[in-house]
Amino acid sequence: MRCLLRLGATGLIEVVSPFDAVTSAQLRAIRPRGEWLARRGCWEFPQEAAAALQQALAGRFPVEPQLATWLAWLEQPLPPLPPHRQLVRAADLDQPLEDGRRLLAHQRAAGRWLLARRGAVLADAMGLGKTLSALAAARAMVRLADCRILVVAPVGLHDHWRAEALALGLRLELHSWARLPPELPAAGTVLIADEAHFAQNAHTARCKALLRLARHPRLRAIWLLTGTPMKNGRPAQLFPLLAAIGHPLARHQRAYEELFCQGHWRDQGGRRVWQATGATNLAELQRLTRPLVLHRRKQDCLDLPPKQRALIPVQLEPDQALGFEQRLQRKVDAYRRRAARGEVRRDAEVLAVFTALRQIASHSKLAAARELVQRQLAAGEAVVVFTAFRTTASLLQAELGGALLTGALEPRRRQQLVDHFQEGRSPLLIATYGTGGLGFTLHRARHVVLIERPWTPGDAEQAEDRCHRIGMAGSLICHWLQLGVADQLVDGLIASKAERIAVLLGRGQQELRRRDLVAMVRDLMQNW
Repeated sequence: MRCLLRLGATGLIEVVSPFDAVTSAQLRAIRPRGEWLARRGCWEFPQEAAAALQQALAGRFPVEPQLATWLAWLEQPLPPLPPHRQLVRAADLDQPLEDGRRLLAHQRAAGRWLLARRGAVLADAMGLGKTLSALAAARAMVRLADCRILVVAPVGLHDHWRAEALALGLRLELHSWARLPPELPAAGTVLIADEAHFAQNAHTARCKALLRLARHPRLRAIWLLTGTPMKNGRPAQLFPLLAAIGHPLARHQRAYEELFCQGHWRDQGGRRVWQATGATNLAELQRLTRPLVLHRRKQDCLDLPPKQRALIPVQLEPDQALGFEQRLQRKVDAYRRRAARGEVRRDAEVLAVFTALRQIASHSKLAAARELVQRQLAAGEAVVVFTAFRTTASLLQAELGGALLTGALEPRRRQQLVDHFQEGRSPLLIATYGTGGLGFTLHRARHVVLIERPWTPGDAEQAEDRCHRIGMAGSLICHWLQLGVADQLVDGLIASKAERIAVLLGRGQQELRRRDLVAMVRDLMQNW
């Protein structure tokens, strides 16, 4: 094995070396501490250990060119930023925008808050104008520190970012989450990551690419924007965001997981596996992250009409119920046969079967959804319908008409359909969660129908809040269709995860103790 120092995928320093007692002892003595990665056959150190590493290894290990460039930048850091008061003054938060709009009070407060932090998570609820807040703060960095602004956002939101930047007289460099740049220029960059929950899985390429940029020596500031910083109610999802903004809690992942994720070793197929998917000590996590995570609800900032949720039980006719039961029974029987033959692991198959059950239930709710939507349309109301399944969306659109918004459409065509709906050319918009629930403004609708709910409370809330926004004319009614055990399990799971999230964001007093989805579905299968 060749000995060398190289730059890792996440911007950390990797020391590649075969086992040597003397070298290993030297590396263990380095501070800040490094971590041995057995699978990769190397040590991993934070950039703060660069000088100590070079001194300890005394030129015995060659340095790869990319890391050498970063180390040279670390030795010649960018000039310090002006004081906070000057940055706030340069942001012109109280001045009207070029299109005549003015920042609202909570947006001005967010801008001041961001300018006081080089790394932060702006976690305001959907619809509170995080885009303008971040761009207004970035404008001060451009004016006083000659920074450029790099924005990472889903492709479908790029037009929105361009329009808001134009209103502030700014130029942006826009990138999608699928194509993050590997480097930043030498002059300095403000990095804004929209929908930052896209990077909540530390094992994905986009999360590693974001961490690499977040640790770049020429980064001036990194601001993460997301209304769902812990989207699935698991503290493990928050860890990559904390690492990106340089929070002290993210220095030692194993310690973080032991304290907040119920991290522990367990036996799996005769080998030890580290598991950290639980949630605990959320009130303490909220206390420690509060200085760098800002979350405000709509009712705290805006005088919006209320949002109401109406649970609508769906009853099937006897022949429909029989067909529903038979289709479900066939799925369960097929699962049991495969498990008995040892073709699949029981714990791995449960969620796959459950997804099939939900899809069958979604199809069975079409008649109820059609009747509900027709009733609202007949009353002259504008309606938005969300579903998790493209087939359900297509069947409903074939029966009722209206616009169909799915991932199969190009981003510009999606925006055209949204504009037609908002302008009143179409009274009905039918969308999948992954497409319609992201970034669009649909406040013309006073009724939103959720045929089924996604498994994460963040996705359900995002879908509703496409309509519950500034500019809406009246109250919003969210209709949740619920058919049988499958919907009941998911709705119960959403309530459990939402309580965890509320504790993290300082809105809850105690954690809700519920069983996880896999355990509930396994019981459903056994008792079918």
